[in-house]
Amino acid sequence: MPEGSGWLGSLAQRASQAGRHVHAQAVAPTVSAPAGRASRARLVALSFLMLLVELALIRWTASNNINLASLTNFVLLASFLGIGVGFLRSGARHELFGWAPLALAALVVFVLAFPARLIAVGSPSLQGRFGWAPLPLKISLPVIFGLTVAVMAGIGQGVARVFARFEPLEAYRLDILGSICGIGVFSVLSFLRAPPVAWGLVAAVTFAVLLPRRPRWRFAVALCALGGVVVGLASESAAPNDRWSPYYKVTAEHPPNAPGALKVWANNIPHQTAYPIARLRRNQPFYFFPYRHVDRASLGDVLVIGAGTGNDVAVALSQGARHVDAVEIDPVLLDLGRVHHPNRPYADPRVTAHVADGRAFLHRSSRRYDLILFALPDSLTLLAGQSNLRLENYLLTDEALREARDHLKPAGTFAMYNYYQPFLLDRYAGTLRTVYGATPCAELGSTLAERRQAVLTVANTGPVRGCASPWHGRRLEPATDDHPFPYLATRQIPELYLRILGLVLIASVVVVRVAGGPLRGLARYTDLAFMGAAFMLLETKSIVQYALLFGSTWFVNSLVFAGVLVSVLAAVEVARRVRLPGPAVLYACLLGALAVAWLVPQYALLRLPALPRFGVATILAFTPIFLANLVFAQRFRDVGSSTTAFAANLLGAMVGGVLEYTAMITGYRFLLVVVAILYGLAFVTGRRHLTGRAPYPADPVSQVTGET
Repeated sequence: MPEGSGWLGSLAQRASQAGRHVHAQAVAPTVSAPAGRASRARLVALSFLMLLVELALIRWTASNNINLASLTNFVLLASFLGIGVGFLRSGARHELFGWAPLALAALVVFVLAFPARLIAVGSPSLQGRFGWAPLPLKISLPVIFGLTVAVMAGIGQGVARVFARFEPLEAYRLDILGSICGIGVFSVLSFLRAPPVAWGLVAAVTFAVLLPRRPRWRFAVALCALGGVVVGLASESAAPNDRWSPYYKVTAEHPPNAPGALKVWANNIPHQTAYPIARLRRNQPFYFFPYRHVDRASLGDVLVIGAGTGNDVAVALSQGARHVDAVEIDPVLLDLGRVHHPNRPYADPRVTAHVADGRAFLHRSSRRYDLILFALPDSLTLLAGQSNLRLENYLLTDEALREARDHLKPAGTFAMYNYYQPFLLDRYAGTLRTVYGATPCAELGSTLAERRQAVLTVANTGPVRGCASPWHGRRLEPATDDHPFPYLATRQIPELYLRILGLVLIASVVVVRVAGGPLRGLARYTDLAFMGAAFMLLETKSIVQYALLFGSTWFVNSLVFAGVLVSVLAAVEVARRVRLPGPAVLYACLLGALAVAWLVPQYALLRLPALPRFGVATILAFTPIFLANLVFAQRFRDVGSSTTAFAANLLGAMVGGVLEYTAMITGYRFLLVVVAILYGLAFVTGRRHLTGRAPYPADPVSQVTGET
């Protein structure tokens, strides 16, 4: 966890950091044996493997089991706990790394054998393989959690054994370099839209190179397991109807009872269906409702956000639009629309397609439109495992709707449509009423389970022309950029999250106790526990802020993850080469940086041009991260018992993983206040180390020597 603050970084990062952070504290500050070039290369390679497998599992498991669609942090926390166990067992006689391929094979087989797929939107029924009923949630999730812990514990122990050969900050530095490589490879695979077999091959080859050759029978078993992993992932990757975007497993099929149509699932959830115009007009007329309220003779420019496979674009063209900007975040959905939509809307010269986040497109564009459509924006996937933000959440806030209004021509019209729960319909309609100062037109359609088909239309100036059904409902608090949770009826943490997070915390305490021994020694490292919780929240805040400022895309997320690692690396290099001021001074600087970040409102950054916005956002986000790691570097040198210190840090990070959900109540800006409080508590509880008193005597720790 040694990021100076906290272990559990971000979906990608937290995961990666999980490894890194632990590393620094899971090992005694003494060096057990001289470490040469081979050990350096091995540590970098093991850290690379650890991060790559972790990120791949987080994404891949959710693509096969919809129970993880909104719980990706579940696999992240399992990975985090597993890495911690591996580090706690770094000095154990039993080798775990050699068994990690077998655990990975078991996890891959289980996930492929017992998927969970939603049959139809609004249906409570899930479907497993061969049309069978899926395993109950209370069975499938614990098995996935346990197997993930086993996989990452094996890899984590492999990293920890090599980590122990180096001076702590040098080991930490090498670990960060490996993690940066892991993020780079994962980002390249995302860019190439590579199927699961790609990461499976990379992981299998890396495993094969690093696995201990003795005993030979275990090496042979590990190779067979790796072969099984590759074969299983290759069989899934070869499915003719599946494509892999940076966000989803996209399954596309031509339904037999609908000639010309294309039905699309995203991560085993029905997502959208491309229909011919004639069928849309007959069966889904809501696509045409906004055009009742516009002057079609002057329909020059139309913006469609959430263009998908092209239904909305095809309708706009059929209604006389002379130019359409079609914005879609997922390139695979656009490609499917180009090839398979029966009306070929993307081949029309009047259409310009943009692969972009909708809110980011509004930031960049200066064009004004006669009609703007938020067309069924429903991503079905989270921005990041720890943020609980869907890709479209920042598109549906009060500020986003105001930004869309600013892109309308004086006589322009805005419309949004989807299947809404009653509270969500009232929330959006009330927000439009506030933004435009006029009552929107609410045209309702069929029901789907608890949701109702609805089209909300509002004019830039004056009442909506030809509206026979103005909205009449209750005013609800709008979603905002600080509290971007439109799908929460009230400011609360959903009960499901509370139950799962509680069980994860209990399981973590038990596992740490079993793996690391009695917990009574944790009190001496209370400050490290507070650091772990604080840093996790700090990183979460950075991720969601960049998503708002630059778009909720996989590329932006990768840049943030890499940026966190580079900040950590820079802090380590400074700590190794420069005589730092006292810890009290560093803490004061850190709290000052947090105060500045809190005082600068996000809307002020949104008003800046792209380059200045990036510069200011980078300073505000990464200065606290850099200072936090300087604080850690000093504290790390005083650690007496690396195992106990790591256990404290691990449990603190788990608590931080719970505290991050307070954003659902308070909003994300308030997390900075929580971070400042936690660092303040770390300062107070760690004052023994600030006064220059001797550190606690080291507990006996087994030393690892030689190549593993």
